Amino acid sequence: MLKRFLPTLFAPLLLAGCTSTFTNLTPLHQTRNPNNLYPVEVAMDSRQQTLRWDTIHPQIVVGNDFYPMRPTTLMTNRWEGLVPATPGTSLVHYRYKFDFNYNALGKPKPDSALSPEYTLHIAEP
Repeated sequence: MLKRFLPTLFAPLLLAGCTSTFTNLTPLHQTRNPNNLYPVEVAMDSRQQTLRWDTIHPQIVVGNDFYPMRPTTLMTNRWEGLVPATPGTSLVHYRYKFDFNYNALGKPKPDSALSPEYTLHIAEP
């Protein structure tokens, strides 16, 4: 009987080991600029031992639009990108999406992680 319930006891531990944490390094308030592009930066940490860091493809998600990010210099877990805002907009809601591969039995498998939603406040100069 114990053998049947043993896997369910360890399932939360296995799921907790695969979590990713996101640190938004972007100021919450920025002054409006003429090109309406605002820099954002994020750091991602993961306890997932099978994650293949060289396959990470980060993106910024604004509504249904995706914008690419590039790695920051001298850092292995930080990326930066630009969030567009239409003229006159004072709030931009965005998220970070990370697509990556992880080692599995056989060949690597794809997975993704999505950050919480962040809000950028754009103030007039």
